[in-house]
Amino acid sequence: GTWWIDFDDHYGGWLQIDEGENGPEAQLLWRVGSARPVKIESISEKELVLSRKRRGNQIRFVATLDDGKLRIGKTDGTETAIGGRCPEMPARPDLSNVSFGEPVALFNGRDLTGWQLQPMSAKNGWRVENGELINETPKTDFSAYGEFGNLRTTSTFGDGRLEIEFNVGEKGNSGIYIRGLYEAQVVDRDSSMQGISGPGAIFGLVAPNENAGLEGGEWQSYVITLVDRHLSVELNGKLVIDNQPVPGCTGGAIHGNVTNDGPLYLQGDHTSVRYRNIRFQPRLTD
Repeated sequence: GTWWIDFDDHYGGWLQIDEGENGPEAQLLWRVGSARPVKIESISEKELVLSRKRRGNQIRFVATLDDGKLRIGKTDGTETAIGGRCPEMPARPDLSNVSFGEPVALFNGRDLTGWQLQPMSAKNGWRVENGELINETPKTDFSAYGEFGNLRTTSTFGDGRLEIEFNVGEKGNSGIYIRGLYEAQVVDRDSSMQGISGPGAIFGLVAPNENAGLEGGEWQSYVITLVDRHLSVELNGKLVIDNQPVPGCTGGAIHGNVTNDGPLYLQGDHTSVRYRNIRFQPRLTD
């Protein structure tokens, strides 16, 4: 099955074990990037040993299970995490029968009320100017980490519909995490990152059906709908992901537990970016 993973420093991940033709197969999302196949070195009722190569180095992980609770870490002791089994994926929801509340403005256009830096120890590149939420950093590459901080709402949310506009420069890179879990990729139309990592994608997990992005420096719009672990994405008015299941969080998520509420979370440790007109409609339940 699929297991969520939470790290102490507010990153997430997940582990998936499937029965393949030649025995169990595994893939692992460890903090950032995308889920990758990992080799199962040994498996028993309560312990799983995994390994994968990264940049020429062999990394080994050990996962143990005790009373339904997962503990997983690198064998060198540098990183450990806890987790649990994800609930079975719900059936594809009928969105015509789902109601949403009135839109709530998450950004007041004047200051950072309702937002905080994540992590608090990072450099702050965020400010508000002319009704825009602006992040400025010197970073120009696509590497996973940077010294500048991300930004999150102090409030947390469950399922719902997010509307947000963004402006990212040519070769720029940011991301929008709904519920703190699932990243809608923020890049320009002609970015080197395309397909499952490109405009309109749920990064590394669900590819858009077309590239609906605009050129770098133009304002673009997202409408992202999350219901029962299924995501729909409209990019610049075009439905590019239609109510698709998402097995676990995307890399860089603020947590991995798919059953928990989470904040709206904006990447600031990548390149410069601007946001505006941020509204959220919570899902209404009976």
